[in-house]
Amino acid sequence: MSSPPIPPSPAPAAGSASASASASAAVTVSGLRKSFRAAGQTIAAVNGIDLTIAAGEIFGLLGPNGAGKTTTLRILTTLLPADSGSAFVAGADVLAEPAVVRRRIGYVSQLGGADKSATGRENLLLSGRLYGLSAADADRRCAELAEVFDLGQLLTRPVRTYSGGQRRRLEVALGIMHRPRVLFLDEPTTGLDPQNRANLWDQLGRLRAAGTTICLSTHYLDEADQLCDRVAIVDHGQVIALGTPDELKRRYSADTITITPEVAAAGLPGLARELADAASAEASVTGGGAITLTVADTTPALAAVFSALATRRVNVLATAVGRPSLDDVFLRETGRSLRDTGGPGSSHPADRGAGAGAGAGAGAGREVAV
Repeated sequence: MSSPPIPPSPAPAAGSASASASASAAVTVSGLRKSFRAAGQTIAAVNGIDLTIAAGEIFGLLGPNGAGKTTTLRILTTLLPADSGSAFVAGADVLAEPAVVRRRIGYVSQLGGADKSATGRENLLLSGRLYGLSAADADRRCAELAEVFDLGQLLTRPVRTYSGGQRRRLEVALGIMHRPRVLFLDEPTTGLDPQNRANLWDQLGRLRAAGTTICLSTHYLDEADQLCDRVAIVDHGQVIALGTPDELKRRYSADTITITPEVAAAGLPGLARELADAASAEASVTGGGAITLTVADTTPALAAVFSALATRRVNVLATAVGRPSLDDVFLRETGRSLRDTGGPGSSHPADRGAGAGAGAGAGAGREVAV
């Protein structure tokens, strides 16, 4: 039996800015800015971000450390005041109505917020009671989430005995104990092994299917590509690209064909030019005696390449077709690879020793990266 939802906060008055902002979007951000002073310098962590997140979608903020992802999430979850700009979340003004926003959202920080000395059940029940559920409703909701996140065998154990994947599932459950309209997740799969990451992706997909809007930050290319409906690539506090993963890859990148012909190194440049002409492509000689062609349409290009090779009676030792990635998009926009920017870390003062505000959503805790 499902527990009744928390009574909704009063709807914004018709014609108000909050009402119009929430009419077709779960999150609307305009001109958001936040700077910090550090070592005598002003650091623009968020530098004019504009975003609209549709209700019911999984939206990803993808970028390296220091890009502004965590700072943006902390502003949207009322944990950090913006210097300027506007933000509406779940129909409420983040700056003017923070208490309303907190009732309508869930938030899971990078390190989570579960009490490790308490059991999983105790954590869930406490979260439910803090959000106003009756003891009976909190108990029913706890049972529901234990089934959804496969926590049944773990509820009576202290959280300190959980594996990383088990603890992360509990923390997401804490974040939705009160049935929030929007769930914010900061680097939700950092530190998880591939199996636990895939399991959490599956659970998040089910939440989306049930109507929950999810906004997550990540520096994992595959996570943004496979999990998110739309992605904003963020760098130096600005959105540098926005769209579905497929749209971004089609817009900024092309497929590649890499062949390793049985040809002496001196003959590779000439062969590369011939293949480029045959396939109407750009070609370059890469390491290991390979030729890489950048093509608009893989199928006819492959046919043209192998026809040219057959005419010259050139044997091929290896062939590979590469699809564009979100890293290609980041490389095109910034001149550097997202893969080379490092893992989670901290680079802005907002994330050193910062604690979560009360009521910002279960799982709120210290922050690690911007």
